[in-house]
Amino acid sequence: MDTKLDPSRDDLPLMANTSHMLVKHYVLDLDVNFESQTIEGTIVLFFEDGNQVKKQTSSTKEICQLESNEACTFRTPEPCHIPATNARTDSSKLGYNDFAICDKGEKDTFDKDGNHDNQEQASGISSSEYCCDTRNHGREDFLLVLDCCDLSVLKVEEVDVAAVPGIEKFTRSSKLSVISEELRNEVVGELVTLPADRWREQLDYYARCGQAPGCGELFFDTDTWSLQIRKPGALTASEFPHAIRIWYKTKPEGRSVAWTSDQSGRPCVYTVGSPINNRALFPCQEPPVAMSTWQATVRAAASFVVLMSGENSAKPAQLREGCSSWHYYVTMPMPAATLTIAVGCWTEIKLEKDLVTERPFSSSEATFRCAGVCGHVEYPCRFQNASATAQEVIPHRVFAPMCLRDVCQETLLPLIPPCLSAAHSVLGTHPFSRLDILIVPANFSSLGMASPHIIFLSQSTLTGMNHLCGTRLCHEIAHAWFGLAIGARDWTEEWLSEGFATHLEDVFWTKAQQLSPHEAQEQQELRACLRWRRLQDELRNSPEEMQVLRPSKEKTGQVSDSGASVVKHGLNPEKIFMQVHYLKGYFLLRFLAKRLGSETYFSFLRKFVHTFHGQLILSQDFLQMLLESIPEEKRQDLSVENIFRDWLESSGMPKPLQSERQAGAECGLARQVTKWIRVNRRPRKRRRREKSEVFEKVSLMRSCTPIPLERFPPAPVFHSQLELPRTLDKRALFLCVCCLPLQGFIPAFHSSFRLSDAIPAPSRPAGLASRASLGAEDFEAPNSAEPPEDIPPPGAGCRGPPPVVRARGEAQARPGAQARGEVPSGGPGHGRVPVWGADGERGCPAAAAGPQVLRAGQGADG
Repeated sequence: MDTKLDPSRDDLPLMANTSHMLVKHYVLDLDVNFESQTIEGTIVLFFEDGNQVKKQTSSTKEICQLESNEACTFRTPEPCHIPATNARTDSSKLGYNDFAICDKGEKDTFDKDGNHDNQEQASGISSSEYCCDTRNHGREDFLLVLDCCDLSVLKVEEVDVAAVPGIEKFTRSSKLSVISEELRNEVVGELVTLPADRWREQLDYYARCGQAPGCGELFFDTDTWSLQIRKPGALTASEFPHAIRIWYKTKPEGRSVAWTSDQSGRPCVYTVGSPINNRALFPCQEPPVAMSTWQATVRAAASFVVLMSGENSAKPAQLREGCSSWHYYVTMPMPAATLTIAVGCWTEIKLEKDLVTERPFSSSEATFRCAGVCGHVEYPCRFQNASATAQEVIPHRVFAPMCLRDVCQETLLPLIPPCLSAAHSVLGTHPFSRLDILIVPANFSSLGMASPHIIFLSQSTLTGMNHLCGTRLCHEIAHAWFGLAIGARDWTEEWLSEGFATHLEDVFWTKAQQLSPHEAQEQQELRACLRWRRLQDELRNSPEEMQVLRPSKEKTGQVSDSGASVVKHGLNPEKIFMQVHYLKGYFLLRFLAKRLGSETYFSFLRKFVHTFHGQLILSQDFLQMLLESIPEEKRQDLSVENIFRDWLESSGMPKPLQSERQAGAECGLARQVTKWIRVNRRPRKRRRREKSEVFEKVSLMRSCTPIPLERFPPAPVFHSQLELPRTLDKRALFLCVCCLPLQGFIPAFHSSFRLSDAIPAPSRPAGLASRASLGAEDFEAPNSAEPPEDIPPPGAGCRGPPPVVRARGEAQARPGAQARGEVPSGGPGHGRVPVWGADGERGCPAAAAGPQVLRAGQGADG
């Protein structure tokens, strides 16, 4: 099984045999060590037999061969003196500073006698003795397979849950006289199926079981993508232990987390939404069908803040001097890939003037209705609680390095309540009870990532005006419904997450801005024009096989007999830069909304959310329910088969979209440009200041300096640098930039407004279905929270010699119009194209005449 895949050719394997056993709950107990850049500790997994869960799989050809005719080999359990009590009670003899670990003991060695030395096992692949059990007379032991990569697994053991005081309430007998494997599994089976109104008791017993002693080590082995565990004599899944503990340690090069520094230079670590998901953070079952809950205790130095996917707003508990512990939990079952953690020297950012916020909703106050109201497995669901249903703005917090406090207060904090309220007005009940927003370090490769109860935002969203921040925030908030509360059963159907979020971000943002219906429609039409141009570029420059939204076609959602599967193109490096699933999904939903009518469509969408929240879906689940809601006279040629053929299972531009745009889109663009020019010519009643930093819109549109298109970098790169005047109607400018490839010139604008402020890019929500690294439309600004300090002030004209690149170390030009290369003959109403210096700073135009030089490649990648 230890085969290496070619990332440019092969798919991502999901190795876990979920058809036999499903993880229902994880208990993580971890220490974060910034000196060694590792996360070390234990994870306890509680299982349920796969045959007890409704199977959503089909018998197909084995995709990932987990068994072979050869005898499997496993690492021999070795004597190991690991304490069975909770690791939190252990104390370290090491000294602590700001960036030290709250360690449990000596590194890599568990006892002084050398019974278990980790030096040999640090790679996670044993080179020690192997053994093969032959006592079953040819019958093989049951093999549990977990997804695992870039981890050093130290030990696996069975947990003696029967030793937990009071656990007998989960058995048929009031007194535990004879302890057996069957009895332990019975206890776990009762625990994982407790009703929703006993969730606190359930979490408490999960924690107690996580601290219970072990009752026997298990054989295990690792390969490139999996951890394989067996117990001698356990021939079936029902005989295999249903509660196991794994001792492990991450690796600094592990691909699930990033060890870096924040904007203040302090160390931090966070999950990055890697293509391999969380399997390099903890051993788990990655297939989305393995929906589970979790609770985690994370210890770090007292100067650090631990943020995590959790329903509670955790507060630190001091264990000893210099070390704090944080505890989080989740009661809504979700795929393990959605779990997110971030540890750093974050500061909670608050508005200077405290605003009145709504009282936080507590699950303990909920009056849960009878089970069966919702279609998901039973858990404390907010959709069943009247108080939660009426909560327009959920409690929220913002965290960032202290150096970004002011810009967060000015740009981000005021946007959160209106965006949350707008989302509630469109889709109804918020699926999650609270929200943390973290401004992640500069190496974060996307504009955002959504996870349960927490959103990562790039510092790029804080630049300029609030358009980029607002639309990006709306995109991530939309993922709470589509991508998290409602997930794709097959991760190749990413459009079910990203298409919906891209479509809904426009709707949420227009409502948050409180635009009139006419203005909202115009804004959405203009954004559709930009996305149309972007989609054309994507389709011209990407492989055809990666342009299909449903690449597995009729096999979508099917897995092997064991439950293993693959994510098609999951390891292809080109995939993370592609936006086809964002854009084609967006246009499909826009097409359906037009066919139904906006009011009917969003009424249906609220019904769909209420029906499918807490569940996994495929494309046909959405489309079949939608078509049933459409009157017969409006369906015409709409059918699930036709939509699959035209939109989801074909490469290139969808035929209905192509026909629609050819029929009226280009004429519509011309009409819009003409309209906005006419509007901008109307006389203004308000008086302008004598020393105005703006200029007449009409003058700009009529007398901008033509520059040949070939003189500039490709459109997506250049657009991300283009800056426009604040007072100029953004919609008209959107159209002007959108038409650049048609008109063949680029106007020279002033640098006081950034187009990127208003053109968002899609996020990378947690999980494999949300890993895009660039923006959807996607014109991302350089990844910097602060605008360059050397932007020249506005002058009277721009008809002078064109700007050049300023090299590193070159002295800045002295103040004044002539030193800036400005000539008054240009007259008022002219701006210019800003340029970037060779050192990444904004360059000033030289006084002497010379050719215009722009730095190419200064786009989303910085």
